Amino acid sequence: MIMDVRSTGPKRPYHHGDLRNALLDAARAILEEESLGALSLRAVARRAGVSHAAPYRHFPNHEALLVELASEGFAELKAEIVEAAATPGAEPDRIAAVGAAYMRFVARRPALARLMFGPQLPNRESFPKLAEAADSVGDEIGKALHDSALGLAVWAAVHGLAMLVLENVIDLGQRRSGLDVLPSRAEILLRSLFAVRE
Repeated sequence: MIMDVRSTGPKRPYHHGDLRNALLDAARAILEEESLGALSLRAVARRAGVSHAAPYRHFPNHEALLVELASEGFAELKAEIVEAAATPGAEPDRIAAVGAAYMRFVARRPALARLMFGPQLPNRESFPKLAEAADSVGDEIGKALHDSALGLAVWAAVHGLAMLVLENVIDLGQRRSGLDVLPSRAEILLRSLFAVRE
């Protein structure tokens, strides 16, 4: 009889192959499926299936984890703006495309958008990487529109609209139809707002 020593020997401790990314995946899932309030290092460890001490190998504290998530969010938003900026056409078409991309991101990742721009990170100046990531979004919008002042105006307009919607201050149809309606509504509003430039 052949004995399988793997099943009879003592269990080996579990070692994660890519702990950092597993922790970030768990944090993203908690953020979007539950809430920012539910996102603790202990909850992330539990979700990733690792010890409660494991997250501290990569994130010295809760704030460091939030900074990493927000920085990733800015990079993702920037990539979507770059893609939208490739839209051929006149300036109003690019403005509408950039605004729709921004709203698509907010509609798909509302909890992340709140973290990126909200008060949960009061010490932003202590994290140059986060500041650079945020600045790069504004820079990319300015590049897309070939005008940094216009880029800032478009960013302010679409971001203000996004936050008003997320906080249920205004209804652009999302209360009845869901957040998926936001990109098309943003396009319409931005075309109206910036039509005078044509």
